[in-house]
Amino acid sequence: MDTHHPTATPTSTPARPARRRRRRPLRIIGFSLVGLVGLGALTLGGTATYDAIATAAERDDIRPYGELVPVTGGRVNVAVTGSGASTVVLLPGFGTASPVIDFAPLVDRLQDTHRVVVVEPLGYGLSDGTDRPRTSANIVDEVHQALSTLGIDRYVLAGHSVAGIYALEYTNAYPDEVQAFVGIDSSVPTQPGIDEAVGSGLFRFVKATGLARVLTSVSGDANAGLPYTDAQKEQMTLLSHRTSMRATYLDEYEHLGANFRHARSLAFPADLPVRLFVVGDDPEVPGWERLHREQAASVADGQVVLLDGGHYLHHTHAVEIAEGIDAVADLGQ
Repeated sequence: MDTHHPTATPTSTPARPARRRRRRPLRIIGFSLVGLVGLGALTLGGTATYDAIATAAERDDIRPYGELVPVTGGRVNVAVTGSGASTVVLLPGFGTASPVIDFAPLVDRLQDTHRVVVVEPLGYGLSDGTDRPRTSANIVDEVHQALSTLGIDRYVLAGHSVAGIYALEYTNAYPDEVQAFVGIDSSVPTQPGIDEAVGSGLFRFVKATGLARVLTSVSGDANAGLPYTDAQKEQMTLLSHRTSMRATYLDEYEHLGANFRHARSLAFPADLPVRLFVVGDDPEVPGWERLHREQAASVADGQVVLLDGGHYLHHTHAVEIAEGIDAVADLGQ
């Protein structure tokens, strides 16, 4: 009768060591995972430490340029070249490490006939960082404060990428100062994809762990084949380490969605000449050309110029863009 109770049979007792043997691989895997996590933490701690040390060491290698102008929230760096009768103000695309160097190919084409002003908003280039929220209104206010301090009150406003959004705010706030707007593959409020942007948490992690520097070092020369000197390329790399994914950068990134949505209620003043240099047949943004043609049609004198190339048209088409700026500058003479 005892055969009906497995716990009483001699064959039931050897099962315990078998269970221990089955658990041993799980323990090994667990210890391995803990080890990998620990190794990863040590590695990331090392990259973060290296990034902090390298960034501090690089401060003395950054060459100053322009003039730091006090505004609400910090100091904006502004570089002024040329001495022509008309003035051109250039605003950069989001996150540009050094707007002054980035715009150098275009500035070289303009400075013989115009006074050219490159503004580095707070958080860009040699400008200070800031705790002031990166709303379109605040960014525009700071740029205008800097220009006013320098006595610049009549100009062609030209901007790359997201500067197209800030330009809508700017031209409505200061219509008597802006002579014309020239967009360089400039953003439009209704372009798709803005609400699908990656959360800033990933960027914060990449910056905090020092991985941003690692990614920059292994990504190759982004400016290969472009009209920059080795010294300019080195400075752009140094300034990228300084500004990219830092607090001001991330705050502006987090405000992009709201800034684009706010801009949907704005339009360029109807009497403002608008020239939009646009990447033709851009596969990354559906309807890119159509969106710009609609924007150009909203003013009395609006034109779209399609160019082959990538998003940074001022790197490869400085001649054509400079000629377009010349034309609208002549309208105000």
